[in-house]
Amino acid sequence: MAKESGRQRHSGGKTRRRGAALEAALLDAAWAELHEVGYPSLTMEAVADRAGTSRAVLYRRWRNRAEMVIAAMRRHRPMLSGEVPDTGSLRGDVLALLTRVSDRLTELGPETLNGILGDYFSDTESVAAFQDQVLHIGAGVMATILKHAEERGEVRQGISPRVNSLPTDLFRHELFIQRTPPSRRVITEIVDDVFLPLVQRKVNAQPGGDQPAKWRPALAERMPGRSG
Repeated sequence: MAKESGRQRHSGGKTRRRGAALEAALLDAAWAELHEVGYPSLTMEAVADRAGTSRAVLYRRWRNRAEMVIAAMRRHRPMLSGEVPDTGSLRGDVLALLTRVSDRLTELGPETLNGILGDYFSDTESVAAFQDQVLHIGAGVMATILKHAEERGEVRQGISPRVNSLPTDLFRHELFIQRTPPSRRVITEIVDDVFLPLVQRKVNAQPGGDQPAKWRPALAERMPGRSG
């Protein structure tokens, strides 16, 4: 997140709002504060001041700044906003999905991403919430992608929910281990080397011998991207 100067503080008394209007104002204030000062300098007090309320109001909703910023991210820059990818192929759809999420995490900047991860992993009670709320990136979307692939005759029958979520699970694992959004190369490996062999229908073997399933794209068709 880029830092800006000339921050304007709330100058009057508390503003009386309730329910959804209050929460929207709080999240808008948190998002604006994040852009101005960056994650390391962001405080609950400053967000409350910007929103014209008290810290107690914030703490009734979020235990800490990480939970608050994540809620602001989900309001202003959700990982999966936009249409479900429909490129015409299973491979293209899953690549598009994971690339979209990686790009949006990258837009946050390493300072914000590392700060959120650091805050969460210092609080063991928050790890499960982080995985579910921050990066719950696609059980429903992946189900839709696989449904389209099944209609095109690309995938085998009886794919389990665990296999369905494998691309997003591996994406999360890479993010947590490396503390950076997965690169294009890693995303391509997740899709081509792990996921597709598990779900795609096998091409019938030629007469005269057994042949492995032909699913892997030609090298020239492999997704170009950054190293990582």
